[in-house]
Amino acid sequence: MNETDTPTVRTPSAEGEFPAIADPAKPKSAALSIAGDILAGAEAIAEFLFGDRRRRRKVYNLVESGQLPVFRLGVNICARKSVLLDWITRQERGEAAAPSMLSKSGDHTSPLR
Repeated sequence: MNETDTPTVRTPSAEGEFPAIADPAKPKSAALSIAGDILAGAEAIAEFLFGDRRRRRKVYNLVESGQLPVFRLGVNICARKSVLLDWITRQERGEAAAPSMLSKSGDHTSPLR
């Protein structure tokens, strides 16, 4: 057994948590940025937009009217934080929604079924 074959010993941090082991096969920044960017469910989107999970009905109304840039994972409404922030910025500037958010069929802004 040489130096490269020795096992890595992980010790807990001061908070008692073990550090994550990085998988060299996965690009770390891409996986973390996508996972941390997704809001799953109307409650999470309402918390992000309005600071109150109970405002989920408002989220459903915005989705129904095609005003909110969302997509679906199965039956769940999801949104990317970065897209919502961009959408808010465009709303503040008085700009129209990007054409990609207003596609005609099978899009992520279609009304609830």
